[in-house]
Amino acid sequence: MKNKKKTYFITGGTGSFAKKFVEHLLKNKLAKKIIIFSRDEFKQFLMKEDDLIKKNISKIRFLIGDVRDKNRLDFAIQENIDVVIHTAAMKQVPATEYNPFEAIQTNVIGAQNLIEICLKKNIKNILALSTDKAAAPINLYGATKLTSDKLFTNANYFKGSKRCDFSVVRYGNVMGSRGSVIPLFLKQKKENKIYTITHGEMTRFNITIEDSVKFVIQCISKMKGGEIFVPKIPSYRILDVLKAIDKNPKYKLIGIRPGEKLHEELITESDSLSTQEFKNYYIIHPSYKIYKKNNMKPFSYNSYNNNVFLKKIDLEKLIKSNLKDFQNF
Repeated sequence: MKNKKKTYFITGGTGSFAKKFVEHLLKNKLAKKIIIFSRDEFKQFLMKEDDLIKKNISKIRFLIGDVRDKNRLDFAIQENIDVVIHTAAMKQVPATEYNPFEAIQTNVIGAQNLIEICLKKNIKNILALSTDKAAAPINLYGATKLTSDKLFTNANYFKGSKRCDFSVVRYGNVMGSRGSVIPLFLKQKKENKIYTITHGEMTRFNITIEDSVKFVIQCISKMKGGEIFVPKIPSYRILDVLKAIDKNPKYKLIGIRPGEKLHEELITESDSLSTQEFKNYYIIHPSYKIYKKNNMKPFSYNSYNNNVFLKKIDLEKLIKSNLKDFQNF
């Protein structure tokens, strides 16, 4: 029996993840209807110019709006929506540090607005995208996303008889995403500049945009409400990335930026006590529903102690195969 096509509502619908997610839905004929909700009219215009979007325009609606505006969400989200994917957020660490309450209004108050409207409209599946920076946060962006994660997972406790299931997907750096190190290195190489490194021992998790989309699709089918899904993904060393782009790089160390970690973490030792392990992913269970069958010893799932590291040759292949996506961020 074929899966029933669903109607999707995507906040931050013109962002890098959302565009790839929509592409996946359309190419695999998974969507009955897709509603793009975002505040940037120019990005919506550019998205409408895509050939795949044009070919499927009858299935897509573009709505201008901001998750800060609860009334607009109330108007935009209708009862016939099956799945809400929440990607809208202020994500740039320096911008959130300099404009703290703006980040709170989008990442925290916006999340709560969405939760309340989804409860009101009795939406079945609501899945929010999070970040490794939400685990043991040291910057405001991470703190707001941790708060958002708690709002979404604990919304299941207050839903009463509603059918709504709220869950979260948390993963590390999307390879080549806007503001990340690979596009910077490629730009510096093109301009024949000396490369800039914040710290020579820095490590990061890595996931391609395509793999993040596939993982979210998988989580939609598995979610029961309250989970934080964490994929098992490889790490890389920052100097290996640089050497994958330039075999003999000249670089200078500029120091770790405010709010930046030397190594990223997806599961803290405290969260590991309520974590369940599967072959390709983990589930962190919510605080109100502690997972009691966990026989694992406490652990930290971080980019430094990861079991899988990408080698230089792996990074070369990934960078080459994902160049097109880098240009779209």
